[in-house]
Parts: sequence; C-alpha cells; structure tokens
Amino acid sequence: MRLRAIRGRRRRSRWTPPRRSPYIARIWALVLVAVLVIGTLVGRLGQLQVSDGPQMRAAAERINTRSVPIPAVRGRILDATGKPLVANGSTEVLTIDPTAIADTDDGGKALIERVAKVVGGDPAQMLGRTKPCGTKGAPKTPLCNTADAVQPIPILLDVSPVKALALLERPEDFPGLAVESVPVRRYPAPDGTNAAQVLGYLGPVNQADLKADPALTAQDRIGRAGLELQYDAQLRGTDGRSVLAVDARGLPAREVERVAPSAGADVRTHLDAAVQSRAETALAQGIAQLRKKKLPATGAAAVVLDASSGAVVAAASNPSYDPSVWSGGISSTDYAALTAKSANQPLLNRVVGQLQPPASTFKGITLPAAIAAGVDPKGSYECSSAYRVGGRVFTNFESAAYGSISMTKALEVSCDTVFYRWAYQQWQQAGGLKAPTDSPDPFASMARQFGIGERTGVDLPGEQAGLLPDRQWKVANWQATRADLCQRAKTGYPEVKDKKQADYLQQVAKENCTDGYLYQPGDAVNFAIGQGSTQVTPLRMAVVYAAIANGGTLWTPQVAAAIDPAGGRPEPIAPKVAGRVTVPAAAQQIERDGLRDVITQPQGTAYPAFQGFPGSYPISGKTGTAEVFGKQATAWFVSYGPKLPSGKQYVVAVMIEQGGTGAEGAAPVARNIWDLLRTKR
Repeated sequence: MRLRAIRGRRRRSRWTPPRRSPYIARIWALVLVAVLVIGTLVGRLGQLQVSDGPQMRAAAERINTRSVPIPAVRGRILDATGKPLVANGSTEVLTIDPTAIADTDDGGKALIERVAKVVGGDPAQMLGRTKPCGTKGAPKTPLCNTADAVQPIPILLDVSPVKALALLERPEDFPGLAVESVPVRRYPAPDGTNAAQVLGYLGPVNQADLKADPALTAQDRIGRAGLELQYDAQLRGTDGRSVLAVDARGLPAREVERVAPSAGADVRTHLDAAVQSRAETALAQGIAQLRKKKLPATGAAAVVLDASSGAVVAAASNPSYDPSVWSGGISSTDYAALTAKSANQPLLNRVVGQLQPPASTFKGITLPAAIAAGVDPKGSYECSSAYRVGGRVFTNFESAAYGSISMTKALEVSCDTVFYRWAYQQWQQAGGLKAPTDSPDPFASMARQFGIGERTGVDLPGEQAGLLPDRQWKVANWQATRADLCQRAKTGYPEVKDKKQADYLQQVAKENCTDGYLYQPGDAVNFAIGQGSTQVTPLRMAVVYAAIANGGTLWTPQVAAAIDPAGGRPEPIAPKVAGRVTVPAAAQQIERDGLRDVITQPQGTAYPAFQGFPGSYPISGKTGTAEVFGKQATAWFVSYGPKLPSGKQYVVAVMIEQGGTGAEGAAPVARNIWDLLRTKR
C-alpha cells in the first residue's frame, strides 16, 4: 500500500515542459514587419540620395526658382557707309512696385505727389502711367501701363540717380520705389541726319503682341514705325535668361542655369547720311521761303532714288521730330506735341503715306500714252490758253498760249490744252458717255503699267496705294457713295461755312447722285494732266521717273541693303524688278528732249530754278502744280540725272503741300539736293 502510494506521488510530480504563449509569435511577426519596413525605407532613402538625387534636386530647384530675362542687344541701323543712324545706350527709370499702389486708399496719388516734389516730373502724368491700359481713367497707349500686373511700373524717365537716392534711402516714406537702368535707342545723327520717319521708334508691347509672339515679355519694347517696325524680327535678337534658385524667403541663393542672349542683327541701308541731311535741310529752307511769301506749305517730302536698282538714297519728310523722345518711353508732353493738330502730323512719313494729285508730272505717263493711242509724235498741236470740253472751259495752269507747238515743246512749257485735246479725242473715239466700262483706255492702261494705283512695295510700313480713277473705278465709287451723295444733294453741306464752297459741293452731289457712274469728258481731260481724283505718293512718282530714265524698268524701292548678323556674314538684299513698261521708242526720245528742255530752255518751267547749274551734269525733270479744292496748290518737281560711271542714276522727287507752283516751290528744293548729288560719282 505504501509503495503504491509513493509511486502514485511520483507520478503526480513528473516534470513536463511549459506551454508556449500565443503572444510570442505575434511579437516576432511585428518585429519582422518592422524590420522589413525600416529596411524598405532605408533602401528608398538610399535610392533617393544616390541614384535619384540629381533628378530630385533639379525638380526642387525648378519649383523654387525665378527666371530673370537677360535682354538681347538690339541691332543698329546703319547708313550705306556703315555710319550708325540708330545705336544703343541706357537711361535711368524710376519704378514703383504695383503693391505700393494697391495698398493705398487713393491709388497712389499722394505717394506720387510726394515723389514728384523730390525728383521732379508731372505727378498727373506719373500717376497715369500706373493705370493699366484700357481701364477707367487710364491715358491712351503708350502713356498707360502696359506691363504685367506683378512687374514694377516705370513712372519717370531719365530720372536723376542723385535725386532718386533721396527716395531710396527713405523706404518708410517712399515704399516700393526703385531705379532701373534700361536700354534705349540713341541717334548719333551723322552729317546732321534726322530721318525720324524712316528710322521709326520703339514702343512697349501690349496684350495683342504678347499673344501673337510668346517669345515677348511685358518688359520688351518693339518696333512701332519705320525700319524699327519693318525689320523688328531681325533687329530684336533673342533674349537670354538666368534661372535663380531662391530660398524660403524668396531671396536668390545661386544661379541654376544661364542662357546667353543673342544680339540682334544690324540693318545696313542704302541711305546716304549726307544726302539725307541735304534733303531735310533743303525742304526746311524751301518751306521757310514759301511761308515768307504767305503760302501755308503745311508739309513736304523729298525722295532720292537710284534708277539703276531702286535703292532709296534719301527719304525726307517735313515736319519731322526728334526721334529720341521715344527713348525709354515718350512723355505725355512730347506725345501731345506730336499729335496736336497744329503740328501737321510729324509722325506721318509723307514719302510713302501722303497722297496728292501729281499734276503735270503725270505728263511723263500720258505723253507716251497719247503716242500709243495713235497721236503723231512728229505733229504740231495747238497750245491755246483754254480749251472747251462740252459745257466747261479748261485752262492752262502753268503755261501761257504758245500757238502751234511740238510734243517736245508741250513738255517744256507744260501746255495743258495740248494734253486736253489728246484726251478728249481719245474719249470720243472710245464712245464717249456710251462707252462700256471695260472700253480700252490707252491713258489708263499706260498709267497702270507705271504702277499708278498700287503700292510700290517699299520696305517701309504705312505706304498708301494711291488711286487710278478709270471707268471701272468711277462705277465702283458711285455705287459705294450714291446713298450719301443723294442725301447731300437734298441737305447740302451746312457744316461748311464758306457758302460758295458749300453750294459747289451740293451741286456736285446733285450731279453725281444721278449719273456719277458715267466717265465724263472732264474726267478724261483731268486725268491726262494728273488732276481730278488721281492720287499718288512722292515715292510712286520717283519710281515712275526712274523707269523713264532707265528705259522702262520698274524697281521695287528698297531702303535696306543688307542684314548684318552679329558675328555672321552679311546677307545682302537683292534688288527686285517690279515690272517693265512698254514705251514707244518715239515717246522715249521726245521725253528725253522735252524733260531736258524743261530745265535748260528759257521757256522751260524749271529754268529759273536751275540757272547756273553745270551743263556737264545734265538734269531732266518736270514741274507740277496740283489744284486741291479749298487749299493752295501742291507743288511738284520730279527729275533724274545722268547715268554715272559707277552705274548709279539718281532720281529726285519733291512734293510740297500748299506750296504753290512746282516751278517756285518744289524745283528750288530739288536744285539744292542736286547741288550735292552732282558731286557724287
């Protein structure tokens, strides 16, 4: 029993291993997961730092960078010998942060008034420059703010740095102000040359410009007129940029990337600075003389063309202006002066933008037209003082009665009545008032060959096409204006204070209301002497006489001679033939003789102006005196010289608005220009 009891106890005390807790496995699982996660993070961190580091660093820099444009140097405009007509410089501009304006209750008015007291300037104009273009109260472009909303606003041009320093040292009183040095155009004026209308000027970009050209920025200035506009793409170059990494405060830390700008190309022209200067001076002196004679002489143009190539050697327009007023941005005062009615449109390039009847200079076209129509070049024709066409009497303007004369003499003395007869006879042969609209007209056909009514294609903006008033034009014009004409026939012209003028205009309206589509005999005879509705520019008449001089080649006038890239080869601009005129051989000889006699013969209309001019340098030309309703006559003189050993052959065309006769107004100006040209070979 005892033994059995002991054995029983031993059985109960036998050792067995303890059971594993279920939480241990879970703990190890968590540890394993943690190790895997940490390992993954460490691996990813290594990947970011080692393999992806440069890419991530570049991405961060792109996010925290600012791109600052580096303006390209604009190309220069040079004369034919390489003298700079337009160069580059810099000026100081006072700017204000737009936030400083926005944070004020009065739109910055008081702040700018305080600024003006220190540095000068008109506070009203300075305030106007802060107003975005097109908003209420903003002045007109270019006097309003065209910059981006976050960009500093230029409020004062050509500011004195010394005076500006007084503002910059007191930011608590003058917040947001800064002085920037900006590139501007400079005008060296070699030989005293102005050429403002030809050279043009720069202006700020607007929203339309930015939309049209993504490469532009709000700070850019682009060509707005003349060669600056015509060749803006070549002159402008390509801006560079500096990409700066910025810190948390927005301050630059280092340069991440730099793209250097590419300078613009120079534009070398055919302009001769000395000839250009002489043309400008001759116009100014001629106008001064005419005004002493109580003639208005409100504007004028002179152009010198090379008949062998179409090269524009000079192109002067009067009145002119100082082109430097646009440098850095024009002031309100200067802009008002340029656009005032009393200024007589100095911004207008009258060489290409002013239309006038060509008057008797047109006879260089209609004489060969008459011969082409069958008029005998060897015949004699009656030069009476007047000629009746239907119920109207047409008189000579420049000429007296000379009796029976040759064609050559008709040019020399500018006898209108001879040309009236030729034109009237042709009008009758065509069928008179019953002639169909497309009836052949040798006078209109010859004028069309010479390019009348079309642009010359010169490389200058703002060129006007002119007008060739043939039968087709008469019908189209009547259809377009009939309603107004018929209304005026009833109501008259009450706004015209001169009763005689108002009555005349109403009578014309009555006649044209019913039969304004008819090509009247008066239309034909007026067309023959460059009167009526015929309209041309001075440049067009220079092209016409260049063709007369060279035997019939019409050249496209070209101001620019070559594009000279910075550091590259010059790219010459080849001359362009616009067309050829078929002139009867007999007409060519008559014109050579007649246009020469205009100057050399005592009865020639330009003889007084060219007395004493050396015969070794023969000049041929034609005066013109264009009647303009309600104004003094427009004076014309178009001429050409001999072909020189160099191959050049100069043409000079002069036009003076309200300058009286061509002989007294325009011919002396041309003589002044020829006095210089004859020294050039």
